[in-house]
Amino acid sequence: MLLGPHVAESPYSHILMSPAPCSHILMSLCLHVTVSPYLYVSMSTFSCPTASMPLSHPLSHFGRTEVIDNCLNPDFLHKFVLDYCFEERKNLRFDLYDVDSKTPDLSKHDFLGQAFCTLGEIVGSAVPPLPQCPHDVATLQFCANKLDKKDFFGKSDPFMVFYRSNEDGTFTICHKTEVVRNTLNPVWAAFAIPVRALCNGDHDRAIKVEVYDWDRDGSHDFIGEFTTSYRELAQGQSHLNVYEVVNPRKKMKKKKYLNSGTVTLLSFTVEAEHTFLDYIRGGTQLNFTVAIDFTASNGNPSQPTSLHYLSPFQLNAYSLALRAVGDIIQDYDSDKMFPALGFGAKVPPDGHVSHEFPLNGDASNPACHGIAGVLEAYQRSLRRVQLYGPTNFAPVVNHVARSAATVLDGSQYFVLLIITDGVISDMAQTKEAIVNAAKLPMSIIIVGVGQAEFDAMVELDGDDIRISSRGKVAERDIVQFVPFRDYMSGGPGAGLSMAGLAREVLAEIPDQLLSYMKARGIKPPPIPPMFPETPPP
Repeated sequence: MLLGPHVAESPYSHILMSPAPCSHILMSLCLHVTVSPYLYVSMSTFSCPTASMPLSHPLSHFGRTEVIDNCLNPDFLHKFVLDYCFEERKNLRFDLYDVDSKTPDLSKHDFLGQAFCTLGEIVGSAVPPLPQCPHDVATLQFCANKLDKKDFFGKSDPFMVFYRSNEDGTFTICHKTEVVRNTLNPVWAAFAIPVRALCNGDHDRAIKVEVYDWDRDGSHDFIGEFTTSYRELAQGQSHLNVYEVVNPRKKMKKKKYLNSGTVTLLSFTVEAEHTFLDYIRGGTQLNFTVAIDFTASNGNPSQPTSLHYLSPFQLNAYSLALRAVGDIIQDYDSDKMFPALGFGAKVPPDGHVSHEFPLNGDASNPACHGIAGVLEAYQRSLRRVQLYGPTNFAPVVNHVARSAATVLDGSQYFVLLIITDGVISDMAQTKEAIVNAAKLPMSIIIVGVGQAEFDAMVELDGDDIRISSRGKVAERDIVQFVPFRDYMSGGPGAGLSMAGLAREVLAEIPDQLLSYMKARGIKPPPIPPMFPETPPP
């Protein structure tokens, strides 16, 4: 991570992380800190506090770099490992100090400055790739021959258990095969396992395999064991990967004991499993579009009972939902320009009903600058349109689908956020639009506000039954529906509820993006080159 002059008095930065523990950790990232621009610092140290609440709450210390003596542009060796979740906003703060003594008390040193960012901004920026654990996945298949007979009325029901060795000499279970019934010569099904789960990145680390005879009461009979390593397994099927299954107790008791059978590796392959972050780091942009329900069922915007009421004291449900989702997703869009549409209103100048009108009034370019720009355009639209109806989704779904259909190479992925209060009126047309959109680089988030019944939205979600239209089943599940009321508690806890809403509605985006890329055979683009800044004269 290369940190520039985020604030005038600070040549670098500091990390502060947002609260809730990640519910869906994609991976852990290492942050590498470099101070820029070129400032003379006699001795520098870097502190990295983290907070479990927004910036206004007290911080707790996260970590600190080493001290570098007499350096104009220190490049710290110490790295910070952070859990990364796409659907959670992690605020970071960096503090820079000039160290004058050996005391660890930072108040005794000169504070040089601080800078702020989010982990999403770092992930989505054009800086050198963040170190991460390899995501190779190995697929293995084994068979066995002449295993010991353990069952009185039959043969054996063998299965294998794989253990990864730890630094302290203990073993951790990492895989268990299925049971093959009533045979001494089983052939187990091929299984896939992350390489790091098998050896934790150390290809010579011991892997212990135990073979058992399955018993219904759980008291499985030990047949024997053998050890290997990832490096040995990676050689594939050969005489080197035929293992004697040894029972140590039998070996001690019987002088002529050789083994309790053999296990043979039938096949071994390894493939890189691409992650959401691989595509983001490779330059894939998330294009975010908002569609807001302007139907009359929301109530008169001038009345406090309306879902569209613009209170001078607090945001309404539409604005809160937009902020909760938009504040996170905007970090992954480089130009921060977001198309914003409305539907279900009579629009000027002739008062016709539109289900696809630009909130900024510019049909040729409905994009607004940042989430703040979308909110401003939304509030202006409330003052110039007449809420009407019906509630039609198909036009805005097709609007985004047309854009997505022009970029199928994986360089862009489109996310449509629909915020609505009521029962959908064009269900058949919307289902057809979603089935067609499922073939495109696109996801749809629906947030239901108000107290209406949202049964139709649950059907569109397709978690239990994949949505279909005219006999065609959607290629992918691309819709996520969340009722806003489940997360809006009001009062001081409202902010935490909004964090929960963001986690819920965004949690499926990484897997949906990956499902599109995998179905189309699109690999992550190469990491863009990073050209260092030229130092000042």
